[in-house]
Amino acid sequence: MAVVPGSCYAQTMAKRFDNKVVWITGGGSGIGRALASAFAKEGAIVAVSGRREERLREVVEELEAKGAKGLAVRCDVTDEASVAEAVRKVVRTLGGLDVAIANAGFAVAGRIEKLSAADWRRQLDVNVIGAAMTARYAIPHLRERKGRLVLVGSIASMMPSPRVGAYAASKYAVRAIGQALSVELHGSGVTCTTIYPGYIESELGQVDNQGRFDPTREDRRPKSLLWPGDRAARVMVDAIEKRKRDYTFTAHGKAGAFAGRHMPGLVHFSLTRRKK
Repeated sequence: MAVVPGSCYAQTMAKRFDNKVVWITGGGSGIGRALASAFAKEGAIVAVSGRREERLREVVEELEAKGAKGLAVRCDVTDEASVAEAVRKVVRTLGGLDVAIANAGFAVAGRIEKLSAADWRRQLDVNVIGAAMTARYAIPHLRERKGRLVLVGSIASMMPSPRVGAYAASKYAVRAIGQALSVELHGSGVTCTTIYPGYIESELGQVDNQGRFDPTREDRRPKSLLWPGDRAARVMVDAIEKRKRDYTFTAHGKAGAFAGRHMPGLVHFSLTRRKK
């Protein structure tokens, strides 16, 4: 489906990704959904993946209603065969792959002494293994077009995060994967951008430790610090377009990341003085 003249996207897009194929895991909600819209405005053909097919269809319908082209591809990133098949379907249907974004993820909450092995496996399977398998199966196709690989991390990977230790550990691992990939892919024409957001409006705080979304669940993240998804998506697209190796954003995210890396003693002191 071509972009319709006079449509919302035809009027506003800068076309930095004109006719480029962008695949986003976790594309049915939150940051992934916002990224789909932002890339479509830049002229991209967007494939979104996730487990909830109805959400994926909603995203594609939104894109097509504004004159862009989208594709819904069901994918469970904890299932290697599912990831491999999703990549094949994107490439087979859309003709190639220019940008692959490993965005799928959720957060297991609770003190480490209370978390079970099953809690840890769910957390690492989605956030770590899922990102690694997304990279594994996307890279061969990205090589053909000198494309961009993107890993969505978190500022939690740079500072201690009490009661979300499992989530922080998973994002520390994503950070390491991104750093390793930047070296391994050097000279191939493919770049790896690892993005570390602060607090962003999403369903993250309304998903339980089993990965189930509950719209009635209270999101306990500080509302005053939550960036709107569309604003976050715009700065992420900029970083991806510029092939930045690492990108941290939101003011509180940058401050937290700096403190966690360079002033760990002060961070420890601050966190241990909080009320239990």
